[in-house]
Amino acid sequence: MIRKIINKFSRSLSERLVSPRRAYAAPMRVWFEPRVDDQRNRDLARNAAVAGETVDLSRTGIAFLTPAIRIQEKYFVGHELTLNVEIDLPGGRIEMKVLGCRYEKSEIHLSVDRYLIGAKIVSMSDNAREAYENFVRFGSRRKSPQARAVKANTD
Repeated sequence: MIRKIINKFSRSLSERLVSPRRAYAAPMRVWFEPRVDDQRNRDLARNAAVAGETVDLSRTGIAFLTPAIRIQEKYFVGHELTLNVEIDLPGGRIEMKVLGCRYEKSEIHLSVDRYLIGAKIVSMSDNAREAYENFVRFGSRRKSPQARAVKANTD
């Protein structure tokens, strides 16, 4: 009886400590933050982007699949390198900066190697954060008042 109560309490506590995840497959692109921040280097870095697909999204992080674990000699995970991520959600395109935390090789088919990468969200603009958290919380079925206002202004 006491063990049952303790298990229920610890399960409840762990659910509150971990951000809820929304499984969602959205097209995305990932590239490295340039070392020198000028227009030429930003364009070069963006053009070297790797296309992928999200697996799940949460308030604090994302998981995504890519066909590569690196761009040139830089790996997505490790070395504290900031990644730029652009996700195409139903409400619009979201850009964020993330830090790669873990990866594993995911063999979908014998001839196709994909990498599952887990990343922690470091920053994003206030508008992007609101739209992203609204999507994580409600999915595409409900829009925030700001998103409805933006849509009304574009119609």
